[in-house]
Amino acid sequence: MDKRLKEQLSFALEIDKEKNILRQTHLSCNGRRENDAEHAWHMAIMAYIFREYSNEKIDIGKVMLMCLIHDIVEIDAGDTYAYDKESLKTQKAREDAAKERIFSLLPEDQKAELGALFDEFEENETAEAKFAHTMDNLQPIILNNSNGGADWIAHGVSAKDVYGRQSKSREGSEKLFEVIDGIIKDNIKKGSLK
Repeated sequence: MDKRLKEQLSFALEIDKEKNILRQTHLSCNGRRENDAEHAWHMAIMAYIFREYSNEKIDIGKVMLMCLIHDIVEIDAGDTYAYDKESLKTQKAREDAAKERIFSLLPEDQKAELGALFDEFEENETAEAKFAHTMDNLQPIILNNSNGGADWIAHGVSAKDVYGRQSKSREGSEKLFEVIDGIIKDNIKKGSLK
């Protein structure tokens, strides 16, 4: 087996570990906690079906790939809960180190390609990154809503916290932000969000 294929196979096996990283969000209808791979898959499919609501013209293949790779770093860095202020302080450093180790398993050209795509997502400046971030924010909100806000209740999350997390969602899609805003307001009324 040549070196390139061996490196690619090594990376393919390594990213299987993403299936073991549990998130705080539960699957719809009070299911078990979802894992990072399920979250990424769900986001990618959502990006494809909601692409018509992007504020700008986007390369949907690029958006879907961003969705699929954005949490690979959590294999090493662990999941950082969106409302955990202490863990958020060290998130970037942990994820940068993980990105270097994990993407270094690939041949140099693919390491550079996927690393640049990961960075583009994190920088959130392109139309594709903004829309991918909207998916990253919308996906857990629809799951939380399907669970009656149980995850928010369990962690004592406030509406202010959720609006803070969602503040950039409208940069990717005004239409989908309207959905998000409606879900937040509904959960405030129900008492799921403080």
